[in-house]
Amino acid sequence: MKKGLSNKLAGQVGEYLVCAELGRRGLIATSFTGNVPEFDLVVADDKLTTIPIQVKTSRADNYPTKASLWIDIEIDHENKQQIDRGDLAIDNPALIYICVSLKKADSTERDRFFVLKKMDLQKICAANYRKWMDGLDWKRPRNYQSLDNRYYLSDLEPYEDNWSLLNQCLEMS
Repeated sequence: MKKGLSNKLAGQVGEYLVCAELGRRGLIATSFTGNVPEFDLVVADDKLTTIPIQVKTSRADNYPTKASLWIDIEIDHENKQQIDRGDLAIDNPALIYICVSLKKADSTERDRFFVLKKMDLQKICAANYRKWMDGLDWKRPRNYQSLDNRYYLSDLEPYEDNWSLLNQCLEMS
């Protein structure tokens, strides 16, 4: 199976797993299968209150992202380094993210779900990138313009099965 197709399928599986889990919890969820830029699902409760959800899925212990989604980074071409201009003012900071960690096909482990707000994910991603880049004096070793960033299962563990956040957001809407 091609890697690109495999990643698309993993994302689709993650979205449907979240829909199924939300159904078990008495909520209605429908997937847009990647056709909406900012969110993947819409969730409704029995009062017809709806909220959008962004789903991120990984088959590994980390999730890829770009530092420029979270931090205002200037590229200094002359010195071939990056300059941290502080956290970005992100759109929709209260948007719910559900990060799915897919179990291996032959594993007895279960799929894992981490429920947090976009602003929480920004804090995690920004802290990870800054910690890594501080050790490099903000000069990436191979490509000084690369903004590749990662967040890890260990970063998400405080948010594991944090379904109460979703219920709070539905109640507040």
